Amino acid sequence: MTNDSTMSKLAARRAIGGLTLIELMVALAIGMFLMIGAITVFMQGRTTFRITESVSRLQENARFVLDALEPDIRMAQHWGLTNVNTNILGRVGSTGIPAGIPTTCGATWVHDFERSVAATNGSSPWPWGGTCVACPSTVCPAGATAVAGADTLIVRRASAEPVLAGRTANTLYIQSNRSDKSQLFVGATLPGSPDPATSQPYRLIVNGYYVATDNSSTASITGDTVPSLRMKTLVDGGTIADREIMPFVEDFQVQFGIDTSAPGTAGRGTIDRFVNPGDAILTNATFIANEGQIIAVRIWVRLRAERRENGFTDPTVYQYAGVSFDPASPDDQFRRAVVSRTIYLRNANLR
Repeated sequence: MTNDSTMSKLAARRAIGGLTLIELMVALAIGMFLMIGAITVFMQGRTTFRITESVSRLQENARFVLDALEPDIRMAQHWGLTNVNTNILGRVGSTGIPAGIPTTCGATWVHDFERSVAATNGSSPWPWGGTCVACPSTVCPAGATAVAGADTLIVRRASAEPVLAGRTANTLYIQSNRSDKSQLFVGATLPGSPDPATSQPYRLIVNGYYVATDNSSTASITGDTVPSLRMKTLVDGGTIADREIMPFVEDFQVQFGIDTSAPGTAGRGTIDRFVNPGDAILTNATFIANEGQIIAVRIWVRLRAERRENGFTDPTVYQYAGVSFDPASPDDQFRRAVVSRTIYLRNANLR
């Protein structure tokens, strides 16, 4: 009876006893392997997420820049009821030039309608003169200037819709006429000519795009200078403001698609070739005599990611628009993207 009781107690103790040291070590080893695997999967997922987020943000920023520029460029040389530059009085070289035209970016920056699109090829100041590219301290960080080697582009046009009411003082408008002379004027009062019964007032729009070495708002994110695509724009009240379009834009390049065929010939209205801004053909006597036209603008934009990626090296050498950029020299661990778009000018005078 005593032996049976003792055996029962020993069996009960064994049933409730803990793990042996060997069993505990095996369990810890298995647990460590599982933990290492879980951490590895987590880190790989986190890295994949950050890469995907960085690439997606690059693509999103690129789409935003292209979508912001395209409508403006497409509408170049739209003067309301006409697309004939020489029919507008008050432009550079004509009569009827009104007082009150802003000259911050040069005496002819605003009303040089003969060049509804104009650009420079990797240099500043812009071809219309003045010191417009320099950022005023009120809107740009101290020391921000135009990026060397990046192109600049200016677009001149009229608003898409007439301003039949609510015109403001000092703002520039075009009283546009379909078949006769139009008139550039300033302020709310319509000019006496052309006849208001056969014409309509449109607001003058002038935008100049360039890349600045710094930006207004996001330098603190990365702890270094952040280049940005900016524009000089003619605003209500007759002043020129400097506005940021998108930070993290490093380069902006432009080419013009030109039509060299004379009016009435078979090739009129098609692009013969693309040329850089400042190409000699744009001022060639034959090109001018044939009423050669810029009928498309091709743009390239190079953007970088908002943050560095430790260990990332970009092996791509970006070659576009005559530019060769190697991000591996020096390796700054930023992802980059180059996007391009060709934009046809819907108001090119292709008669």
